[in-house]
Amino acid sequence: MMRTSTLRQALRESFRRKRLSLSTEQQTQFAKEITEQAHSTVFQADTKKIGLYLSFDGELDTNILIQSCWHKGVEVYIPVLHPFSSGHLLFQRYTDKTQMIRNKYGINEPKLDVTATLPCNQLDILFTPLVAFDKLGNRLGMGGGFYDRTLSLLLQNDSSKTRIVGLAHNLQLSETLPVEAWDIPLPAVLTPSRLYEF
Repeated sequence: MMRTSTLRQALRESFRRKRLSLSTEQQTQFAKEITEQAHSTVFQADTKKIGLYLSFDGELDTNILIQSCWHKGVEVYIPVLHPFSSGHLLFQRYTDKTQMIRNKYGINEPKLDVTATLPCNQLDILFTPLVAFDKLGNRLGMGGGFYDRTLSLLLQNDSSKTRIVGLAHNLQLSETLPVEAWDIPLPAVLTPSRLYEF
């Protein structure tokens, strides 16, 4: 019997290959569709601050969604590796003027400016990346645990009103996923074709 960690890694590689196989045209089309879905099914009239991420490694392209938020006056915050709390994220305001750097994983992030960061429980919506999800809302991430820690903090905070929504391509849906004790299931996942709520 395959160990859970081995199975998860095999699934991670399989789903990453699937999303990397999408053409540039498909990525652009899905980015437009998910932007429309987000505004029609997730955003509320009082949505003012959202957490997002810059797409990487075939993830669903968030650029059109970010641009549409800026156009509508919605503030966008993206993750920055915490400088002294290893494995944790900060969320920093992102604009077209934000100075960017590459972090130790080769991912673009804002140059840290603590005056522009926001506690994640003050976000109206936090959109999270994922490698795969299943029909129970279980999420398979890249394995670093960054978002599991963030989600755990949010869910432990009774005063948090932040809505948590995974973002995924339709092809990232798995019938079932192996889970570990530390995994945090998602209450919702948005794809280009529909909003799943669990």
